[in-house]
Amino acid sequence: MFGLFDSTKKAVKKYNKVAHKIMALEDTMKAMSDEALKNQTKIFKDRIKNGETLDDILVEAFATVREASKRVTGLTPYFVQLVGGMSIHDGNIAEMRTGEGKTLTAVLPAYLNALNGDGVHIVTVNEYLAKREAEGEIGDLFRFLGLTVGLNIRDLDREGKKAAYACDIMYSTNSELGFDYLRDHMVLYHKDMVAQRGYPYAIIDEVDSILIDEARTPLIISGPAKQTQNLYQQSDRFVKSLSDHEYELDVESNTVELTPEGIAKAESVFNIENLYDLSHVSLLHHINNALKANFTMFRDKEYMVVEGEVLIIDQFTGRVLKGRQFSEGLHQALEAKENVEIKKETVTVATITYQNFFRMYKKLSGMTGTAKTEEDEFIEIYNMSVIEIPTNKPVIREDAKDYFFVTAEEKYQALIEEIKRRHEIGQPILIGTIAVETSEFLSMELRKHRINHEVLNAKNHEREAEIVAKAGQKGAVTIATNMAGRGTDIKLGEGVVELGGLAVLGSEKHDARRIDNQLRGRSGRQGDPGFSRFYLSAEDELMVRRGGDRFRTIIETLQRAQATGEPVTSKMITSLITGAQKRSEGVNSEIRKNVLRYDDVLRVQREIIYAERTSILTKETVEEEVIKFIETIVEAEIDEFIIPHGRNKFEIKDEAIVHHFESFLIPKGMVKIEDVNEMDEVEIVNHYKDLAIKLLVSKKEVVPQEVYNEFLKVIMLRVIDTYWMRHIDAMSELRQGVRLQSYGQQNPLIIYQKEGKRMFDEMRYNISKDIARYAALGRIELNVSREAVVKNTSTNQGEDASKQKRKQPKRAHRSQLPWNRR
Repeated sequence: MFGLFDSTKKAVKKYNKVAHKIMALEDTMKAMSDEALKNQTKIFKDRIKNGETLDDILVEAFATVREASKRVTGLTPYFVQLVGGMSIHDGNIAEMRTGEGKTLTAVLPAYLNALNGDGVHIVTVNEYLAKREAEGEIGDLFRFLGLTVGLNIRDLDREGKKAAYACDIMYSTNSELGFDYLRDHMVLYHKDMVAQRGYPYAIIDEVDSILIDEARTPLIISGPAKQTQNLYQQSDRFVKSLSDHEYELDVESNTVELTPEGIAKAESVFNIENLYDLSHVSLLHHINNALKANFTMFRDKEYMVVEGEVLIIDQFTGRVLKGRQFSEGLHQALEAKENVEIKKETVTVATITYQNFFRMYKKLSGMTGTAKTEEDEFIEIYNMSVIEIPTNKPVIREDAKDYFFVTAEEKYQALIEEIKRRHEIGQPILIGTIAVETSEFLSMELRKHRINHEVLNAKNHEREAEIVAKAGQKGAVTIATNMAGRGTDIKLGEGVVELGGLAVLGSEKHDARRIDNQLRGRSGRQGDPGFSRFYLSAEDELMVRRGGDRFRTIIETLQRAQATGEPVTSKMITSLITGAQKRSEGVNSEIRKNVLRYDDVLRVQREIIYAERTSILTKETVEEEVIKFIETIVEAEIDEFIIPHGRNKFEIKDEAIVHHFESFLIPKGMVKIEDVNEMDEVEIVNHYKDLAIKLLVSKKEVVPQEVYNEFLKVIMLRVIDTYWMRHIDAMSELRQGVRLQSYGQQNPLIIYQKEGKRMFDEMRYNISKDIARYAALGRIELNVSREAVVKNTSTNQGEDASKQKRKQPKRAHRSQLPWNRR
């Protein structure tokens, strides 16, 4: 850790020197007219064209933005914001406390990097923030300096998106960027790709939220559905019928599985011999999902049910993720559990993880208030160091010691008393909770005590901006889940400073220390006073999962020793909890790395297929590629009929060859057996190659060249897309299947890699074979046109425009039930 701390010190020292040079230009810039200041952009662009680097012009460019900001927004970037801007420009993460002006800091490196004409993407956690910056003062600042500003949101059509991507600066959300990338590699014409310039430079706001918290969920575009609803209901009924001794729940790792008795019961109920036989992968997967849904996931904590729909609650922000689904059938398992309509499980047609998407950028950087605890992961996966930027004014907030109680009841009682005491003097209070149910329970308690308050949780997020704006006013009491943490600033009302600023009271600790720090950081911005304290009990989820009885015993012992009825404060328990949080962070980090290890297998395959696809879209003609496919296929297919017998002697199965090629490459009757009899092993291969190529090339005689070119492109795109989509779905099934392999002392990842490569090679061979076949035997229609293989695609973050119609469920005969299919 010393080395990492050192890197911050060294970097800040270097940036401080440059920041003094920028400050020294203040008077020169002040003397410039608006026109002269705007003209700086053109001067800088010319200097770059003449060979200067971005670093050469950094001092003057930052000074220009600083002066322009004063004129457009009335805000002048502080010295520490210049330091933050430089660390972002260097491809690092600037860790800046709440209220230190991250938004304005990002303008400095964004302006500088936009001067080379490649474009800069500024990534925010939600569309509200993206819109606020692009359309507000920050956007005006870029526009004042002569740069174009785009906003990329979900509602835009393709032309609107293309225009946004073509801008110097584009604001977007992380999910929209990822989905655009996947959709760009499903288009049928190159002109329809929205990211024409690729992925040059990204500045990610709240970088830990996007690259760490959301990295466990890959982005998925899905196509028409699979039929498996019945299996969800059967599995759910089975799991609900289990007795305690038939399943085992591991509280610490939050996992659940069948005991030997439970396995025997499953085999009897589903009438099968061995649940762990590979032919029952699908059934076992459904049972595991039903176990997870019934025993490890709770309504109003991980999800809510609203109007017959299961909605996910984001565990890091407390928001409802509208339209998003748990993947791999877990969502359908929850729908079965809650007895609401089960949505069809869809087929994955394109997918990527955030880690692999953002690693495609030539340069990546970010900013947040809390990233240092995850620095190792940022360095290992993204090659970004975390640079702690000093605050503009010293932080004077009082972070009080944690209070410990034996039971949750005692904890909430003490918390309510503290709220009453502070509310009586008018001090604004922010109460942090980690679940919707806790926020609603505390809201009920406050109503009993007639304390007016606002609740900011997943059920009430529409009024978020309004609630946050008032949270720092005199007498305000706000209960919030983790969502009050990001991209919002709580400003203090009149007379609040004298009362001690905003008091932040945490009702529980989160698995990750960052989230607790984020809550604390709501208070004490820009040198304001403030207070924070966490109230904890031995019954809290984190304490129970990480050794509940031990905590209970320690707290009870300490309580007896005091005998004053006061809450317990103890360095020992605090350090035990910090240790528990570190372990949780480690576990979560390992889960993310594992997601990445699996996606890396797919990433290599995805990049090969996407590169081939893009090359088809951009080339004038693909005839050469098609001819290569024909030659490869003839050689490979003939191989099994030419058997070596001693040195340079071969047995040629003439009749078999003729029959075989008639079935897929050459029209019937075109080759006679007596012709083949006369040929040796080399002549026969060349004969078939020539015939197939002639069949292909002869098509040019009947249609214009452009129709012929289009015919070949249509074949290649259609075949590649069909096979690739099937392959992705097969890889997803393989991944679920290899989990079972760990029971046989084998590493599932290695099996996934080997089997995945074998499947990919097989798919590429089949692609070549189909392209060769259709190109040789196909007839060209004059009105040939490109068509998408999958229509009505939706994403795992909400439906796309074309909604699918519901079909009536069909009854299945016993022989057709999913677990009876082989």
